[in-house]
Amino acid sequence: MPHIIVDYSANMEQRTDLAGLCEALRQAAIETGVFPVAGIRVRAMRADHAAIGDGGPQHGYVDITVRLRGGRDLATRKAAAARIFAAAEGFLAPAMREHSVALSMEMRDIDPELSPKTGTISEHLKGADRK
Repeated sequence: MPHIIVDYSANMEQRTDLAGLCEALRQAAIETGVFPVAGIRVRAMRADHAAIGDGGPQHGYVDITVRLRGGRDLATRKAAAARIFAAAEGFLAPAMREHSVALSMEMRDIDPELSPKTGTISEHLKGADRK
């Protein structure tokens, strides 16, 4: 893990490249050095209906949730969160200069006792780390 979920208002599709944002977040997660490459998942989900601030249609948002398996200390999580958020800020800076946009992020632990998982991605990533 982590699973990085980008929740965004529909109007952001005209303001930025959401696929590019996903790629920037994936790369930032790798660059933290904390997460196994095979465990990184980034996806974006559009909110077709949203009411923001005063209700004006000019407002948009991007909210990022990072879900990761429990066990990393606070300092490690804080550093990883800062790196991922900085990547989002940098990528979205042009859109935020031109438009009313709220950017937020939350990192949360998943209890490994209650989160079974399986997969074959590791086996298919020849030469990648397998933490």
